[in-house]
Amino acid sequence: MAATILVTGFGPFPGAPFNPTGALVEKLARLRRPILADVTIVPHIFRTSYAVVDDEFPKLIAKHKPDALLMFGLAPRAKAVRIETRARNALTSFPDVSGHSLNRRSIVGGGPPALLMPTQTGHLFAAARKARIPVLVSRDAGRYLCNYLCWRATEAAAQNGPRFAAFVHVPLPSRTVRKSGKRGVLTLDDLSRAAGQFLVALATATQRTPRLGRKGTVVAQS
Repeated sequence: MAATILVTGFGPFPGAPFNPTGALVEKLARLRRPILADVTIVPHIFRTSYAVVDDEFPKLIAKHKPDALLMFGLAPRAKAVRIETRARNALTSFPDVSGHSLNRRSIVGGGPPALLMPTQTGHLFAAARKARIPVLVSRDAGRYLCNYLCWRATEAAAQNGPRFAAFVHVPLPSRTVRKSGKRGVLTLDDLSRAAGQFLVALATATQRTPRLGRKGTVVAQS
C-alpha cells in the first residue's frame, strides 16, 4: 500500500551550532529499501524558530497529507537515542534561533498538561535495538522547539491527520570515527543506521494500518 511519510529535522540553535538531524533527514531522503518502494518520503528541515514551525508545519501537512511523521531533534547532553511518547503543554523562555521566545509558560492556555503521541513505540524501540544503538523511551520532550513540534504534530494527528507521529531525540554525535572497542560514543553513521531502521519500522506500521481519525489522548499531570 502506498504511503507518504514526512521526515523532519532542525537546524542549529543557540548553544548547538551543529545539529545532526539535518544530515539524518537528507540521508533518509535517499534511503532505498524494498519496503520503501511504495513510500513517498518528504524531507524537511525546520529553522529552529517558533514562527517557522507555525508557518511551515501546517502547510506541509496540507500539501502532502502524510500518513506518518518521523521527526528528529537534538538533545545535546543525551547519551542515548530517546523515543518521545508525549508532548508537554509547557514552554521555556530560552530563545529560538531568531532570538525570540513565546513569552508564556504553556503552549495552549487552559489546555491539558500533556498529550500522548500516536507513536509506534515498541516498533521504534525494536528498530533501535536492531541497529545496536542505546535507546530509551521518554515521557519528557522538554519545553523547547522539539516539544513544541511534538504538540503540534499530535494536534494534527487528532484532526484526522497522520496516523502516526514519532519524535526521536538524538545525542550529539562524535565528529570523528569511533575507535575500535570504544563504547558510549555514537557517530553520525550510528545515528543514520538507527534512523533508517526507524523509517522502515514506521513505513511497515503505516502500510499495515488503515487510515482512521486519531486523537491525542490527554494524560494527567505527573
